Amino acid sequence: MSSEPIVLIPARMAATRLPGKPLADIEGVPMIVRAVAMAAKSGYRVCVAAGDAEIVEAVREAGFEACLTDPALPSGSDRILAALHQIDPGARHDTVINLQGDMPFAPPSVTLACAAVLADDSGCDIATLIAPPAGDDDRNNPDVVKAIMAMEPGSGRGRALYFTRAAPYHEVPVWRHIGIYGYRRAALEAFCAAPPSALERAERLEQLRALEMGLVIKAAVIEAAPLSVDNPADLEAARAEARNRV
Repeated sequence: MSSEPIVLIPARMAATRLPGKPLADIEGVPMIVRAVAMAAKSGYRVCVAAGDAEIVEAVREAGFEACLTDPALPSGSDRILAALHQIDPGARHDTVINLQGDMPFAPPSVTLACAAVLADDSGCDIATLIAPPAGDDDRNNPDVVKAIMAMEPGSGRGRALYFTRAAPYHEVPVWRHIGIYGYRRAALEAFCAAPPSALERAERLEQLRALEMGLVIKAAVIEAAPLSVDNPADLEAARAEARNRV
């Protein structure tokens, strides 16, 4: 196998809060194309795992790689595994970075940071990213996923003990979880083969399945969470950001 990661970006048109989100126009460029273009700056192979043919067409027209997966797949993790089997059947790549297609300006540094956690720590099954909270409201906001961490002093990294939407009842540091993951291929296969866990269903956070399975999740600290587009207001913010970058 190759130790070089492959970057997969799951995308489907049937987003609940913003239907058609991957193809939402951001100053003349579909959101998913902006996400792929940023990811490609990492130097890794990047492919969109699409649930719809129109996403594949848009990505390929822009000169990037995409493959069509079953639209009925239940999660982004299942979608990237299906794409991996399709485009890398010989299992050349043993590290998979799962980026989010609704983060159109996520810099390549986040991809590299996630990959570095796995490269540096053989005991890590899944890597992810955390950031300091954007403000005091994050602690009580159920839409902000909090990571409870055992941090390694001076390293900017730590082991994830739990993830929650609730405000921690004690005054532990609140780390804002960034939904970007790096998987060892075997961990991704095992994760997708397991049924949703009790904690996962209760919190609506699939990373808790991995913790209940005994997989080790480690996280690196980044300065701030990339802009994520979840609703029409976020989309307008992304359009403003694109104008500012011109």
